[in-house]
Amino acid sequence: MSTNPFICQGRLINDEVLMWLRSWISAHPDWSRFHLAKELCKLWHWSTSTGQLKDFAARSFFRKLFERGLITLPPIRTGKQRKKGFATAITTIAAILPPASFIEASLATLFPLSFVMLCGNSDDEQRFNHYLARHHYLGFHRTVGENMKYLVRDRHGRDLACLLFGSAAWKTKPRDQFIGWSHEARARNLLWITNNTRFLILPWVRVPHLASHVLGRIIRRLRTDWQVKYGHPVHLVETFVERDRFVGTCYKAANWICVGSTKGRSRQDRYNTLVLPVKDIYLYPLIAHFREALSNENG
Repeated sequence: MSTNPFICQGRLINDEVLMWLRSWISAHPDWSRFHLAKELCKLWHWSTSTGQLKDFAARSFFRKLFERGLITLPPIRTGKQRKKGFATAITTIAAILPPASFIEASLATLFPLSFVMLCGNSDDEQRFNHYLARHHYLGFHRTVGENMKYLVRDRHGRDLACLLFGSAAWKTKPRDQFIGWSHEARARNLLWITNNTRFLILPWVRVPHLASHVLGRIIRRLRTDWQVKYGHPVHLVETFVERDRFVGTCYKAANWICVGSTKGRSRQDRYNTLVLPVKDIYLYPLIAHFREALSNENG
């Protein structure tokens, strides 16, 4: 039976592609799903600008096609499944953290602030992971794809805040209309946008104007940091603020632009039966000509 062409993980899927995928998977019956994903990345040149294979995206690609009944995959090898969460137990990290003491002060008395860009499996990154998992209302497990983590400290070295930037939302009408790009341009250039997926002022920190100041500071360095880490910049930052919980004061004070709100639905909810919180969508352009950059053939 013929399948209508559709886009999956930014790639056009039609009968010809599906036929090739089925044949290719059948030709390697001893390969695991993970092995298949890595080899597909190599065949399709599916990698970042620094050469890192996008194997997580490839696994997601396979899973979506499998859930539609379009391909057959080998069984999940349960003996090799990694446990969800951290490689290092959160309780271990919590045990070495010093007791938190309230920080109540004016912003100026904490200067200069330091912004620690985290990488690897350092103690600082484990502290960051613990803070988000324990204190952010959305929780935290792990990051996938391109991302940037920052731990903010005051002049005395005390932890104040955590920021996480990751992959942009695949599709959201207010953002896409604000940019003015086509479906093709979005699929091609989505990697030039990042999403501020987590922002946490630690609960024992009471410092007026700290949140907006941190947002303003991080925006001035994010584009350069992304270029250094991944070999390409980002042109626009987005975030989603849950309307029933927050009013977005710090984003407004930091001059982010509210372009609309979500519809309270998930793109995974095929029958529109899942009700999700409505979120306001805030954007911050990192360059003046961001619309042109996001619509260009090469980003």
